[in-house]
Amino acid sequence: MLKKSLFIYALSGCLLSSAVFADTTKDKKEEQVNTYEMLNIFGEVMERTKASYVEDISDKKLIEAAINGMLTSLDPHSSYLNEQDFKYMNEQTSGKFGGLGIEITMDNGVVKIISPIDDTPAAKAGLKAGDYITDIEDETVIGLTLNEVVSKLRGKVGTKVKITVRRVNEKPFTVTLTRDEIKINSVKSEVKNNDILYVRISSFNDDIDVDIKKAVEKAQKELKNKLSGIVIDVRNNPGGLLDQAIKVSDLFLEHGEIVSTRSRNEEDTIKYSATAGDIAQNLPIVVMINEGSASASEILAGALQDHHRAVILGEKSFGKGSVQTVIPLRNKGAMRITTARYYTPSGRSIQAKGIEPDIRVKQAKVEEIESYGLNLSEADLKGALKNEQAGDDKKKAQQANDKNKKDLKDYQLIRALDLVKALYIYGQNDNTIAQIKKEAKTDGESAEEKAANDNQKPEEQKAQ
Repeated sequence: MLKKSLFIYALSGCLLSSAVFADTTKDKKEEQVNTYEMLNIFGEVMERTKASYVEDISDKKLIEAAINGMLTSLDPHSSYLNEQDFKYMNEQTSGKFGGLGIEITMDNGVVKIISPIDDTPAAKAGLKAGDYITDIEDETVIGLTLNEVVSKLRGKVGTKVKITVRRVNEKPFTVTLTRDEIKINSVKSEVKNNDILYVRISSFNDDIDVDIKKAVEKAQKELKNKLSGIVIDVRNNPGGLLDQAIKVSDLFLEHGEIVSTRSRNEEDTIKYSATAGDIAQNLPIVVMINEGSASASEILAGALQDHHRAVILGEKSFGKGSVQTVIPLRNKGAMRITTARYYTPSGRSIQAKGIEPDIRVKQAKVEEIESYGLNLSEADLKGALKNEQAGDDKKKAQQANDKNKKDLKDYQLIRALDLVKALYIYGQNDNTIAQIKKEAKTDGESAEEKAANDNQKPEEQKAQ
């Protein structure tokens, strides 16, 4: 009886498997039939468009538009690149191209500025992250693809283009920009407040990790290893090359994951890890971000934040956490398609969420308050003794004062510099306490005993 039951169950299983297989095969055939049917419809639409459209139109233009429409319907970052667009893209990642100097995206059919690039016509004209371009040469951009907008904005060096801009809580305004050859100097650095290295990264192009490493080494040498910390500024940095985001993060991390990319297939997950060596030698780091910080900038901020290697200061970042793969095509063009998402070391997805700063600081205007009261110091008193260590530092003091006045225009930077200094002082105090404890243990008594004994002998301390 048991054998009979098992046979019936086995037979039922076979029939069920056959039914499932038959249904799957049927679904595949139906899907295939539907695909062919839709391709036939596409051919019919194309032929009717060629025959009936008000103007003559080429097959090439129709097909390229169809391909681009297919890709752009997926997400704002997938698109078709014709030969010229592909050339422009390669020029941009190599650090030199022509145009206005803005990174843009499509947002509900309107062109949104992710960020202007430093020292370009767009930056000099005062365009900001979050601005919307609604018209180019008095023609609306609504209905255009991103590539079409880019083509309208680019042109010969020296020519002008007029754009209409909408900004939150402001009236729309027009601005005329002169196109220029955009040469991106991705890394700028200088020592601020005499002991803090400020590193500005405007985009993640080729070899910027080398430039940053040189900047840190130069600052350490000039300050004779008395560097207090580093401020890394990636505000309005639209991103760039993934490998550069990884390499720059690796400069400041000793170990652990930097970022992972996950596609729809779990087995295609890739994790990127840090190698040993921190060029900042554990000095405090503050990373500055804002709504114009996207993609590679967010990878850097997320990695250093998750490893507690840096304090993130500023405003929430843009939230571009997707990976685009550029696939060259036989016609010398390419397709750019989103293939994965970025995840920070703790497993956070950046996509549409961005990086939340540890300390939220909005940009603000800071002014020095002039004091017209009678403020005297020891140096102002008649017959005051001179400081024998004081040299002729008036010129240096004036230069430092001028630099401080310039920095006053950037409130977020002021806060970042103050934070680095505070972290450095706190760290030094921590090291001092640790050293006292170590010495106390070496002397054969606990730190608590040493402190107690010291407190019991005030007269001996005075004598020393």
